[in-house]
Amino acid sequence: MEPQEEKSLLDTIEAQAQRAAIRKRALTARETAPHARRAAWEAAIMRHLDSLVAQLAPRVLAFCWPFRAEADCRRWVERWLDGDTARIAALPVVVGRDAPLVFRRWTPGMELALDQHGIPFPTHGEALTPDVALVPLNAFDARGYRLGYGSGYFDRTLAAMRMIAVGVGFELGRENDVLPQAHDLAMNWLVTEAGVFPAERG
Repeated sequence: MEPQEEKSLLDTIEAQAQRAAIRKRALTARETAPHARRAAWEAAIMRHLDSLVAQLAPRVLAFCWPFRAEADCRRWVERWLDGDTARIAALPVVVGRDAPLVFRRWTPGMELALDQHGIPFPTHGEALTPDVALVPLNAFDARGYRLGYGSGYFDRTLAAMRMIAVGVGFELGRENDVLPQAHDLAMNWLVTEAGVFPAERG
C-alpha cells in the first residue's frame, strides 16, 4: 500500500470512530433525558412542523415510527391528515440491506408488521414517492448532515428519489460537524425544539 493510500485509510478509520462516538453520545443524551422535558421538546417541534409543512404543502408525506426516544410525530401526522382528505402519509419499509427504502401508505389504526428491529411497517400497498420526508436525527450539523444508525438507508433513498428531506430531532444532537462521508446527503431543512432551519450550504 502506498503511503498516501495508507494515510487515507487511517483517516477513514479515525473518522468512522469519531462518528460512532458522536452517535453514541447523542443517543445516550436523548434516551436519558427526562420524559417531561422530551415531551416539551416534542410539543415545540410539532408547532414548528405546522408552519414548515404548510409552506412545503406536500400531498404525500413520509415519516418514521419513533425509535429509541426519537421525536414522536404520529399524532401530528394524524392531525395533518385530518386537515385534507387528499393528503397521504407514508411509512418507510426496508426491502433489502443495500436497497433504498420503499414507502407505503399509512393510515391511523391500520394493521402493521414488525421488522427485525421491532419497528412497525405496512406489509401491503403500492410504493409511493413522498414529496416530503420527515427524517429522524440522532446527531446533525448546520449543513444538514445527519447521523442515523449507520445503515445508510436514507442516503440511498434520497439519492434514488426526488423529495424534500426535513430532519427532525432534538437540539442535544446538534454538533459543529458530524464528519459526513462522500456518499452522505444533507437534509434540506432541520426542525428542532429551537425552530426551523434551512440547511447551510457552502
